Amino acid sequence: MREYLLVSLIGMAVCFALTPACRSLALRVGAVARVRGRDVHEHAIPYFGGLAMLGGLAAAFLMASHMPFLSRYQEVTSDSLVVLAAAAVICAVGVIDDMIELNALMKIAGQVLAAGVLVLGVPGHLPGVRMQWLPWKSGILTLDPVAGILITVFVVFLCANAINIIDGLDGLAAGIVAISASAFFIYAYWLTVEENLVRAMTATLITVVICGICLGYLPHNFHPATIFMGDSGAMLLGLLFAASTISLTSQIDPSSLTNRSSLLAAYIPLAMPIVALGLPFLDMFVAYTRRTWQGVWWFVADKQHLHHRLLQRGHSQLGAVMIMYGWTALLAYSAMLLGIFPSMITGIIVIIVILSTLVFVILTGRKTSLPQPAEHT
Repeated sequence: MREYLLVSLIGMAVCFALTPACRSLALRVGAVARVRGRDVHEHAIPYFGGLAMLGGLAAAFLMASHMPFLSRYQEVTSDSLVVLAAAAVICAVGVIDDMIELNALMKIAGQVLAAGVLVLGVPGHLPGVRMQWLPWKSGILTLDPVAGILITVFVVFLCANAINIIDGLDGLAAGIVAISASAFFIYAYWLTVEENLVRAMTATLITVVICGICLGYLPHNFHPATIFMGDSGAMLLGLLFAASTISLTSQIDPSSLTNRSSLLAAYIPLAMPIVALGLPFLDMFVAYTRRTWQGVWWFVADKQHLHHRLLQRGHSQLGAVMIMYGWTALLAYSAMLLGIFPSMITGIIVIIVILSTLVFVILTGRKTSLPQPAEHT
């Protein structure tokens, strides 16, 4: 655990130190978030927070490769190199978008390219990170290489775009990802220790580094923000979360887990990251459905996301962020507890707590007479 904490601190410190320089670079090249109809900030804010995160990620992985425990396992070292390469590709695509605003198809192409680097690795030298099997009933369904690659690319696409959509308020995306990754790290580390699953260490390394770089970035991005992560940061975090999900899910054979419900053991490694990022995934699904229903393309931005609706109900920007932090923590840590204590009793308790919280929020929610803003397309 001490090595993981040290790696996380390295990522946090480097990201924190690099952010002001990345902010200055963004101002120099004109990569700034100008105020648009769907935005909530009141003046132009520089991008390139993702570059600082990439620097923190590289430093953390470099440190991990020299740690006595983490460097002992070649799979962890090779996986981290492949993940870093894919992260650099998707961050570069985001940087270009932050500068000249790529269209949706070009961004998707960049995401697919980064996912391709992730799944292919360096043929003959470094194996890629891809989905190898899926839970099926109480066992596993082995995937052929093509299916594994396609599912991996799809997971990267989902995570990158879900986090990109939720990145609408100061500190929102970084905080949500940090909370989700911390719960995921605890679960993955618990599996490593309790079940002696060495191969799960790739997921623990990635998630603990995600926590570090997000915490290093947040002081600069918390309201009032002095820098935005932009697509370079949002898509980077999405790819990292996808990589940790794929690494954990594909490398755990449910039949190898001891003293656990076979059904829960099979599905929790897959469900855990989905539930941990429940709010971003929910917001993305609702947004894509809403836009399609309204007869516009699913990638056309609007001002009707979850955080926008909280502002419309009278919450301050900081208050809306805290509410979404709270819901993320409730979902992520409920999933983590269910993963560690997989039983019907735990499931019932989790459901009761979530439903009780939902009822409380509905009964005490504040409503205002603020007009609903027109949708901007």
